[in-house]
Amino acid sequence: MLILHDLERSGNCYKIRLFLSILGITYQKIPLNTSAGENQRPEFLALNPRGQVPVLVDNGLPIWDSTAILVYLARQYGGETWLPVSPLPMAKVMQWLALEQNEGRYGLARSRAIKLNNPTVFARTGNLEDSQALGKIALAVLEKQLAESAWLVAEAGGPTIADIACYPYAALAPEGGISLAPFAAVGIWLDRMRSLPGYVGLPAAAGAGKRSGT
Repeated sequence: MLILHDLERSGNCYKIRLFLSILGITYQKIPLNTSAGENQRPEFLALNPRGQVPVLVDNGLPIWDSTAILVYLARQYGGETWLPVSPLPMAKVMQWLALEQNEGRYGLARSRAIKLNNPTVFARTGNLEDSQALGKIALAVLEKQLAESAWLVAEAGGPTIADIACYPYAALAPEGGISLAPFAAVGIWLDRMRSLPGYVGLPAAAGAGKRSGT
């Protein structure tokens, strides 16, 4: 059975819970209390030397980083649907994964972390106004694509891990003080994501522990 080392309020951990549920995969969830420093214990650092969640363990082999885990699950358990093998749609998926880990992370995710007063270096070293501006750029890029296609990678003919990766922090943008009202196509896409079989709800807002998620 797969084991997921998880932090409930983390958007990056949520991506993995969402994808596992959509794939219909049974797994064991191990909650991590980062506020108590459980992510810095030797047994956890043996799984991920970065001391961050999520970490997925499959047959004793740990995989860390939310993007890496999505790629692994898509290729290992999702066939060709969620991560196409054809060069063009595969490259397009990678483009959106890059957006999520740049403008998404340092814009949408950091704005949320700052507004929720998360006691993390990630939140403390960020500027809210700059983060919100970057988050709006991320949403504008998503909006342009989603005004033209139902899913982020039109060539795939359906949702991919690009949609899974970009969904959480776009949906949680209001928690970072960023309104979704100007982004109508994004709003429709968020509803479309919520209608996927196996969908699970977003994490509730809460303060975060130290070095909480990847």
